[in-house]
Amino acid sequence: MGFADLVTDAGAATLNGWLTERSYIVGNSPSQADVAVYKALSSSPNEEKYPHAARWYKHISTYESDFATLPGDATKSYSVYGPESGEATLNPAKAADEDDEDVDLFGSDEEEDAEAARIRDERLAEYKKKKESKPKPAAKSIVTMDIKPWDDETDMAALEAAVRGIEKDGLVWGASQLVALGYGIKKLQINMVVEDEKISVSDLQEEIEEFEDYVQSTDVAAMQKL
Repeated sequence: MGFADLVTDAGAATLNGWLTERSYIVGNSPSQADVAVYKALSSSPNEEKYPHAARWYKHISTYESDFATLPGDATKSYSVYGPESGEATLNPAKAADEDDEDVDLFGSDEEEDAEAARIRDERLAEYKKKKESKPKPAAKSIVTMDIKPWDDETDMAALEAAVRGIEKDGLVWGASQLVALGYGIKKLQINMVVEDEKISVSDLQEEIEEFEDYVQSTDVAAMQKL
């Protein structure tokens, strides 16, 4: 007999009845039988009318990215699976009328919900672990520094050469310009990119100010995170 017309109410009822006391279409673990029936459905069965089919559909959807790895013959049609004519309990209404001591409908749903939650949590934990293992980009800042000379006779070309001569891991010098201060004096305004964990801007200022023949003082004119 197998399944037929799964997109109709009659087909959904047959599937629901088949899954009343089963976790999977065939056997005790997901297989290509589940994949075939899952793909034959256009969407999840109505949860109120067909709770067992809806529960199964939601559970199988958690394997969607791994369908190709599930065991079984992927070339078989959904219609080769399902109840034979002699199979019992195809009517979900009949199953609902049975003695609660014989058929625990709610227990089956809770068991499957717990299994689906366990699988979801495991996959989330695996994703989080992979994400945390990826190297994070270093935090960087763009800094504009003003470097003031002693007077208008200071060799600004030599001053800039001395400053750019400072080489450190995590420090990249950028563009610069001379900015007039007055009385013929110009300051050097220079940009740089620094890795925050490797470069201390205050320590860098102290190092620049050690060029006492050229540098009177330094100031951070601007700083922003990249």
